Amino acid sequence: MKKLALNLPSKFAFYPTKLTPRDELLALLRDLRPLETEHPLIRLGGDGDGGYLLPDDLDGLAACFSPGVDVNSSFEFDCADRGMEVFMVDASVEGPAARHERFHFQKKFIGSFTEDPYISMQDWVDSTPVAKDGDLLLQMDIEGYEWETLFSMSTALMSRFRIIVIELHKLENLFSDAIFPILSRCLRKLLHTHDCVHIHPNNIAPMVRSRGLEIPWYGEFTFLRKDRISQRKPATRFPHPLDRDCEPDEPSMVLPKEWWN
Repeated sequence: MKKLALNLPSKFAFYPTKLTPRDELLALLRDLRPLETEHPLIRLGGDGDGGYLLPDDLDGLAACFSPGVDVNSSFEFDCADRGMEVFMVDASVEGPAARHERFHFQKKFIGSFTEDPYISMQDWVDSTPVAKDGDLLLQMDIEGYEWETLFSMSTALMSRFRIIVIELHKLENLFSDAIFPILSRCLRKLLHTHDCVHIHPNNIAPMVRSRGLEIPWYGEFTFLRKDRISQRKPATRFPHPLDRDCEPDEPSMVLPKEWWN
């Protein structure tokens, strides 16, 4: 996540459309409530931005796909050190921030369809030498293009990713009744195949508050495919002991209780 100069409303949400009904928003937050499973969370990547929590269920993963490189490759480096081939795309940089023999980079953006300089997730995965039946890891931070990318992915492709780690952008739009149906359907599509196992709000921007609810502008979400989980109970530790602030110069941020309590 690039640090941006932001002038954001921290106390209230203002929209030209009416606000999302509170009960519909709460229903989505309940569906997204993180679960504690038999797989404890571990941290890959460095402290701060670029490090993520994910379940310790990495054995047998054939590859990591990581669209959005920016200037930090610590997460990808840790994946490569664990034996995964790591495929990266980002047209805004010339290559990864570090070198590893298992890194594979293309100067492209990810989007909903293939048209230079964009490539769809399906075409990207199909273009690699990864076995067609192997489990994969997806770590995606693509500055808002995650929404159209998720919508464009088939259930079969989504299910190939055992673990999905995504930085979701512009979450404050969940408050907008005009945009909520689109974002909520996208999230529920993901929840059809995966369960949420962790949420970490990015403290680069303040919370947006409305009607007693708080939503972060950006959040790091971790999902685990449902068939990998046999023990489910609500997670209750927020922040997790392994969580780190994305922006050390900004105030720390804790996931609001309505997201997990």
